[in-house]
Amino acid sequence: MPIFDLEERKYRREQSVSILRIPRSNPWRVPLTLIPQPKEDGISPMSLIYGFAAIIAVGTILLCLPISSRSGHFTSLLDALFTSTSATCVTGLVVVDTGTHWNSFGQGVILALIQIGGLGFMTSATLFLIALGRRIGLQERLLIAESMGLERLGGLVGLVKRIAIFVAVTEIIGAALFYIHFSTESSTGTALWRSVFLSVSAFNNAGFDIFGNFRSLMDYQTDTLVILVTATLVFLGGISFIVLANVFTARRLNRFSLDTKIVLSTTGVLLGLGTIIILLTEYSNAATLGPLAFPQKILVAFFQSVSPRTAGFTTFDVGGLKEVTLFVTILLMFIGGAAGSTAGGIKVNTFGMLATTIWSSLRGRENAGVFGREFAVQQVYRAMAVVALSLGLVSIVVLVLTMTEDVRFLYLFFETVSAFGTVGLSTGITPDLTTAGHLIIILTMFVGRFGPLTLALMLVQRQKPTKYQYPREAVRIG
Repeated sequence: MPIFDLEERKYRREQSVSILRIPRSNPWRVPLTLIPQPKEDGISPMSLIYGFAAIIAVGTILLCLPISSRSGHFTSLLDALFTSTSATCVTGLVVVDTGTHWNSFGQGVILALIQIGGLGFMTSATLFLIALGRRIGLQERLLIAESMGLERLGGLVGLVKRIAIFVAVTEIIGAALFYIHFSTESSTGTALWRSVFLSVSAFNNAGFDIFGNFRSLMDYQTDTLVILVTATLVFLGGISFIVLANVFTARRLNRFSLDTKIVLSTTGVLLGLGTIIILLTEYSNAATLGPLAFPQKILVAFFQSVSPRTAGFTTFDVGGLKEVTLFVTILLMFIGGAAGSTAGGIKVNTFGMLATTIWSSLRGRENAGVFGREFAVQQVYRAMAVVALSLGLVSIVVLVLTMTEDVRFLYLFFETVSAFGTVGLSTGITPDLTTAGHLIIILTMFVGRFGPLTLALMLVQRQKPTKYQYPREAVRIG
């Protein structure tokens, strides 16, 4: 008989929890003592939805007020709701130009929503409990650890603090680098505000800009400093703090966690392929890369491969892209960035796991895995569920939009995936959508931002150990 090395085992029964205590002095034969404990207040994954819905509501009210617009007039409720949702969900799709419609106060509200939406997505569950003054229980630690890809439950409060410090330091450095350039073309106040806004927006993969006239970074297409700093901030925000911390502490490739290896390798492959495909397909396109010199073409192609990670910035008119490039961009937007980051999409972790599972199946391997490790079957099931439901949602939204909008199907498809992946790239049709179309895109942005996370948390919460198995029987495939 094995020796018991557990001091306590928790059983939840309706309104109470009983703890099984086993004295260390006699691990073989001991009387079992059940000690009733009060039930801990749990936090449902839906609490994240309610919390961010409240933030969007507050943002909508503030943006509606005359104090937020340059004209000094009220902004329509729909436009304010769309902007607030896009900012909180760090998407970047807009119906009014951020630089010309909103004044400094309105832009400040948008910036605050971006920061709350980006930082809150990585640490929202923990911050919820801390703000309410509640103790972080076992159930909450399990949910938070799963959402962040952690293996250990301890030190979550310290982790939140380290994430906040990392975000602040990164955004300050980014703003300082931007200021070096913007200070040469604008006054000190304008240059500083543009630098801070762009740094926060880029790190949080939001895609908002205040340059005016819906031009994003088109005026800085050949500016190496602005392009590379923006791309770096987007990459750091979309790779997740957990991966960066693992790289910093492990320092050697063979010591990286499996999650880190999948994120880095999948991201590298997607960025490389995206850059090559965009460079080849748009090389001679007069509306995009055609007029640029070869080094600039490589720079812009690389940036446009980084941006669909859910950043939403662009250096040329997306509507001028060829259809094949639009479709490739759609695929990149659907995949998105890393789990637990500021990015959206189904996540590179999910895509990497499923791609590896498919490859393992083609090689005839019974158990899927990579880098000398095997995947837990439950995680593969969750990844499949997230992808399948995400594809279903996108399909339904596109179908509905084709009935409400008189726009090319590919543009509607692009807009839908951009909203779902919280990217913010647009072919230019966003302001011209009908009221129904705007409401559908608002809902898609919200679901796209919190749907995959909430679904994953619910799957973890509902997971129960299997006490029995049914007989196996083959099913025809292909």
